[in-house]
Amino acid sequence: MIDRVLTNGRIYTLDARQPRVSALALCRERIVAWGDDAEMLALAGAHTARENLAGRTVIPGLTDAHLHWEWTARSLQQVDLFEVPTREEAVERVAARVAQTAPGEWIVGHGWTQAVWPDGAFPTAAHLDAVAPEHPVYLRAKSGHAVWVNTAALRRCGIDASTADPDGGQIGRDASGQPDGILFETAIDLVARHVPDPTPDQLADQMQAAQELALASGLTGFHDFDGPSCLTALQLLRERGQLALRVVKNVNKAWIHHVHELGLRWGFGDDWLRLGGLKIFADGALGPRTALMVEPYEGEPGNTGIAVSEPAEMLELVSRASAAGMPATIHAIGDMAVRRVLDVYEAVRHQEQAHGVPPAARRHRIEHVQIIHPDDVHRLGELNIIASMQPNHATSDYVMADQYWGDRCQWAYNPRLQLDQGVVVAFGSDSPIDSFEPLPNLYAAVARRRPDGSPGPAGWYPEARLTLDEALRGFTAGAAYAAGMEDRLGRLSPGYLADLVVLDRDIFELPPEALLETNVSATMVGGVWRHGGL
Repeated sequence: MIDRVLTNGRIYTLDARQPRVSALALCRERIVAWGDDAEMLALAGAHTARENLAGRTVIPGLTDAHLHWEWTARSLQQVDLFEVPTREEAVERVAARVAQTAPGEWIVGHGWTQAVWPDGAFPTAAHLDAVAPEHPVYLRAKSGHAVWVNTAALRRCGIDASTADPDGGQIGRDASGQPDGILFETAIDLVARHVPDPTPDQLADQMQAAQELALASGLTGFHDFDGPSCLTALQLLRERGQLALRVVKNVNKAWIHHVHELGLRWGFGDDWLRLGGLKIFADGALGPRTALMVEPYEGEPGNTGIAVSEPAEMLELVSRASAAGMPATIHAIGDMAVRRVLDVYEAVRHQEQAHGVPPAARRHRIEHVQIIHPDDVHRLGELNIIASMQPNHATSDYVMADQYWGDRCQWAYNPRLQLDQGVVVAFGSDSPIDSFEPLPNLYAAVARRRPDGSPGPAGWYPEARLTLDEALRGFTAGAAYAAGMEDRLGRLSPGYLADLVVLDRDIFELPPEALLETNVSATMVGGVWRHGGL
């Protein structure tokens, strides 16, 4: 029985057998047939819904292969500091929230980056103390690898000159050795664990609001990298019948032993909520200059970044996970971090081969691959490692990258290098570090420019530009393969899940700038209109 027929569309299937059709026939949550209008209408019965796309463009549903869903949902309720142009404006926004908050309660915000401020210098606790002497303040940097806190927060958390730097982290200090209000990498946890969390039901409500925005942007699924509280809230949404996005939930190393003890394997769950892989941090990020580099940062001869996890630990974790049926997904931004991760994966691939485990059975990933040493460019392809990358980071970070990496940037933020080596590339946003809206992210991939046109018509390192088809596959087929769902997600073909996006213009027939003006008319997930409709 055919439940629904969509006709009169410009439907791009991303299936080489039938790249474009005008109509689809659906039964329950799946596509059962494709073709022209007459062919599909001939399949309709008395109770089949007939819907006219009115010539609009349809593409497969878009999956964000790397974001932080709890963090994204919670950030919508926090002080918005996303790339504020000055430190003073950031402080003013904190002051406005202080005026609405009872003394002693936490002020939480996200999104600042000192790199866009006139002096480029890190802020200090003193800047916040002036407006929040009685409220502990916790402001996460855009990168997520540094936080800015005030004296009240340091005092409440017991951090003073005698507090030692934790492994894989650093407490910023002034000339006298006193904490200066900036915490890097694992030192963030010294404060983060004291910030009150919402209840699971409150978090589920916040996620529902974020989900509405995601569906309106054309997302139909995502791969998450937050902690267990995120999974709890997602399950609550599922129990309520409100989960409308397909979720792959990765597991950070702090909790992976629980997964092993329960005997759970990659893919456990269903097509709505399923288990991903082991998540490890190899290093930090470019913004706070903690990404681990082969050579020092430009102008900082003593700084090559921070190793958040050492190779021996990563090897032990990845080896155990692989033996237990779990792939690994490792954050690596600097070129030395990428090299170390590749060394780990090479060793584990040898172990897998010895036990007859093919690479496709352990879909290991590197998250970000923001800069790779030229000697290592070929290694992801040779080892069958997925490159999980974020095109929008290239355009948001290029000024910092030029400043601190110089000529090495030809090897930075460059999915073209990996595609040319035959690597599966999965695209995401790293939300809330950048917006999860996929159409501007597609623009970043094909134009290598910001929406304002900078750094110029050719884009930043234009040789790294992708075609629209290549970029779109990163959000569809690539993400589906990374999830082990390529047999039912990533294209619009018979037998595949009916996840699709209706656009108000044909992005394949227009210049890249049209992506910035394109609107999502409707989003369908599992054969149900979750946003808009016809």
